[in-house]
Amino acid sequence: MGLSSVRYISLLVLVMTAALRMAEGEVDEWHDSVGTEKVTRLHFYMHTSSTSKDPSVVTMAEAPTTKNSPSSFGLLGMTDNILTEGPEPTSKYLGRAQGLLAASSREEWTLVMATGFVFKEGSFSGSSLSVLGRNTFMDSIRELPVVGGTGWFRFARGFAAVKTYWQNTTTHELIEEYHVTVMHY
Repeated sequence: MGLSSVRYISLLVLVMTAALRMAEGEVDEWHDSVGTEKVTRLHFYMHTSSTSKDPSVVTMAEAPTTKNSPSSFGLLGMTDNILTEGPEPTSKYLGRAQGLLAASSREEWTLVMATGFVFKEGSFSGSSLSVLGRNTFMDSIRELPVVGGTGWFRFARGFAAVKTYWQNTTTHELIEEYHVTVMHY
């Protein structure tokens, strides 16, 4: 290792240490001003399309038996769905639902979801909520756990009640209505 490599590594370590100290200071400052726990209720719509020219859900992988399964067992997908204030695709844009979906049952259409609801507009812009759980997709109302959040929703926990607002089984388009209740600081 040459002298220039040692200098570069030393400089990199110094910069990383300074950045870590700054981040620790910001976290300590936030902890000192936490305040009391709040409850926030959100209502929004998620728009999904898997067969359009520009799909918001794509298949990443599938098991050899997925195509013959009545529940698409073994399918793994990635999502980048739009969130809006109302059910119309042209209603006020709020953000994105980005994450993973996996068909996890051999008997019923059930998804395991790991999704981040990223708010880009409105009161919660720059914040996110994380949902991780089982979505029994064919049930009229599904309940999903909220397991965390960022920004406005730090230390979030709660649940989302989800129902299908509209779907087109021919074009594989879907609009879901979300009622989310979260407790956070």
